[in-house]
Amino acid sequence: MDAQTLRAETFKALHERDRAFVMPNPWDAGSAVMLASLGFEALATTSAGYAFSLGRPDAEGALSLEDTLLNASMIANATALPVAADLENGFGDAPDDCARTILRAAATGIVGGSIEDATGVAVDPIYSFDLSVERVEAAVAAARSLPFPFTLTARAENLLHGRLDLPDTVRRLQAYAEAGADVLYAPGLRSAEEVLAVVKAVAPKPVNVLMSGGLKLSVAQLNAMGVKRISVGSAMALAAYGEFYRAAQEVYELGTFSFTERSMPFSRANQFFKG
Repeated sequence: MDAQTLRAETFKALHERDRAFVMPNPWDAGSAVMLASLGFEALATTSAGYAFSLGRPDAEGALSLEDTLLNASMIANATALPVAADLENGFGDAPDDCARTILRAAATGIVGGSIEDATGVAVDPIYSFDLSVERVEAAVAAARSLPFPFTLTARAENLLHGRLDLPDTVRRLQAYAEAGADVLYAPGLRSAEEVLAVVKAVAPKPVNVLMSGGLKLSVAQLNAMGVKRISVGSAMALAAYGEFYRAAQEVYELGTFSFTERSMPFSRANQFFKG
């Protein structure tokens, strides 16, 4: 069994076991190595975290497909862990665009990826129901054509775009599950009740829950609800950038360097990357 197939089988098995796992989101190879050192079992890219590292906003068109594939490749090759990629809306409107993106992404070494139903157009932010389902079907077909079990996640983006319509979000997730998606994901869930509603609606398919922003639940609580996978989106990148900014702000505004007292020692940081 080659390395990518082994990682794919490992990733698939994580979704099939009887407890939740946390899949944190590194934004570069270095953060991936540090997360792997802690014992996390899988990683996922973050388009926002990566965009920030390039000095770009998290916005439509900020990252090209080539940018995304390069980042996915760097993270996939940084550790031996399974990696899934945020493939945004498949970098195109048509179902065939989604299929092509899955195939190209798989060539980077990743073993999973997500396709969302957001258009990236502010005046019409979510694809129609029928087109959204067709896009998932095409992505699933591409994933199934690969020589290893690529885990396809389908994302319903209503809640992130001001469409606070949980029934429609659930309807979409159920349709994506029927279309063959392996994992269902609705970023922006606001309460334990909404999480439970999604988990029950698509059972027995696994659900990913984003723990970033307003939702404050523990791994134990999410596990008890039947959630299988927990991600953090850009939260860890924001934590790192926040600490960096506070340190720089102290130097600029106060002329002091107390931030060095809480910095990771150089020797420890360097040790992470010695292999």
